[in-house]
Amino acid sequence: MSAVFNFTFVPWFRSVAPYIHKFRHQTFVVGLTGEAIAAGKLPGIAQDLAMIQAMGVKIVLVHGFRPQVNEQLAAKGHAAKYSHGIRITDSVALDCAQEAAGQLRYEIEAAFSQGLPNTPMAGATVRVISGNFLTARPVGIVDGVDFQHSGLVRKVDAGGIQRTLDMGALVLLSPFGFSPTGEAFNLAMEEVATSVAIELRADKLIFLTEVSGIRMQPGEPASDDNPIDTELPLAAAQALLATLPTAQRPTDTGFYLQHCVKACKAGVERSHIIPFALDGSLLLEVYVHDGIGTMVIDEKLEELREATIDDVGGILQLIEPFEKDGTLVKRDRTEIERDIATYTIIEHDGVIFGCAALYPYPEARTAEMAAVTVSPQSQGTGDGEKLLKRIEQRARAMGLDSIFVLTTRTMHWFIKRGFVVVDPDWLPDARKRKYNWDRRSQVLVKKL
Repeated sequence: MSAVFNFTFVPWFRSVAPYIHKFRHQTFVVGLTGEAIAAGKLPGIAQDLAMIQAMGVKIVLVHGFRPQVNEQLAAKGHAAKYSHGIRITDSVALDCAQEAAGQLRYEIEAAFSQGLPNTPMAGATVRVISGNFLTARPVGIVDGVDFQHSGLVRKVDAGGIQRTLDMGALVLLSPFGFSPTGEAFNLAMEEVATSVAIELRADKLIFLTEVSGIRMQPGEPASDDNPIDTELPLAAAQALLATLPTAQRPTDTGFYLQHCVKACKAGVERSHIIPFALDGSLLLEVYVHDGIGTMVIDEKLEELREATIDDVGGILQLIEPFEKDGTLVKRDRTEIERDIATYTIIEHDGVIFGCAALYPYPEARTAEMAAVTVSPQSQGTGDGEKLLKRIEQRARAMGLDSIFVLTTRTMHWFIKRGFVVVDPDWLPDARKRKYNWDRRSQVLVKKL
């Protein structure tokens, strides 16, 4: 192995490890569009789902079959009919849906069988179990339109699905449900996935879709100035939905978003819209800090708060690389444990990405902002400014007039944010006695 590979792999794996630990034993419901299968993406998606399951995640996979049913209808000379964004399922369409579901179930099970040769999951065994876990009711007649054999989810056998997951199997659901009298109904994949996620109290609902996510400016075309909004609070998602027309097609902004909102309102912690066109999109969304699609969440994942004793390990892991390269003065565990109440941290999804400590000198009406650290993964995202603002708030609450920092490499960052360079003799006497003249740190002060 090359030194370059070692240099890149080790920090990458360390950055992924906290997510592997966090998601172990959690439940993900994944909605896979029929378009993804038609585009030939199933082998790669099956490989990624197998890896995620191997890392301890319980997975329910709900597949769609929109293009496959339309293809069957076209072969029979029968037009596909939709209204209110829902397929009108007459007897011919019902037959086509049953044929398409059977074929897709076979393809999906085959993709998880055979040990996934020539992949990172070669030799792995993934048990796929399906079942009649859904009870359905008819859509009925809406605005004069008879939807015939189209249905809605009436009940989810959450207990049966949970027992199957606990056996170590991946649960596969087709968008079909049956009435108590045995009548079959064609369901929407999106509604099935959402209903199952809610009933299972799943940790994630993930839609692998034709779209990349929700843009920062949803009505504007994609561009560098209009990227994907990777984290959308539930309140903002609801407000956006209220401004959008009723979604009719999967490419409409509100089509998947409405289901994400419904799931989050009902207790699913996170709902995601990610593109199937990007290879590895599932892994990038789940195990990378910012992900690549849009995540709807009931509250911001990123939490700015004062540290507790349980955060000592995370702080040590964060600051260690900066101590090694000389950016920070080395601090041992005992010192951090002793001073933990002085630390403010930024935590994202259970991982600490930033920290700063505030050491007051009340006799001089000032305080030192020390151990200022932001993970390389989140630098440039504003985390440093958030830490600085919180430290300033804490200093003001103490009745102090200023804060100061000692730095050897980042003085320009502080100068841009209102700090000015002063002579080390400016330091409070207690701090001056601990000043390392060999290190020659710059002293910068900001008036509050």
